[in-house]
Amino acid sequence: MPEKKTVERASKAKRAGKSASTQAGAFVKEQVDHIREGKHGAKSAKQAIAIGLSEARRAGVKLKAPKKGAATEATRKKAAQDTKAAHRTKKSPSTESKAKRSAVATRVLKRESTKAASPKALSRQTHAAASRRSAADRSAAAKKGWATRRARAASAAPKRSTATRHASR
Repeated sequence: MPEKKTVERASKAKRAGKSASTQAGAFVKEQVDHIREGKHGAKSAKQAIAIGLSEARRAGVKLKAPKKGAATEATRKKAAQDTKAAHRTKKSPSTESKAKRSAVATRVLKRESTKAASPKALSRQTHAAASRRSAADRSAAAKKGWATRRARAASAAPKRSTATRHASR
């Protein structure tokens, strides 16, 4: 269950017109923070990211399932299941069974290492993921990011100059 502030951060990103992956980033960050705090562990950075994306889908972020070549059939099936879960109204099981299941899951995850969320592990995962993309794809993504930042800076420039002008009076 994601924290309230995480859901709020994601919905704020949605209102700002950010992409689904940016919205999901809030949930991934929450997972990384939980692992670092020792609330639970993960075997790898990839697993931490997968848990975050799963939570995002269940919270209603419209993330697409991974492409055919990029993931296994089980992963795509899980993504579809998470998306469906977001649309269901949740009929909660009895508090007793829920608490028991939660305690078991927490115990299992606590036995995992917290190294999966270390800066080195996340950096290694990021580098590996980027290297699986073609140079043209990486270049196109960089150009798109640059265009977005440039447009944002251009729209902010008149506001900045007005603020400066009024401040110096």
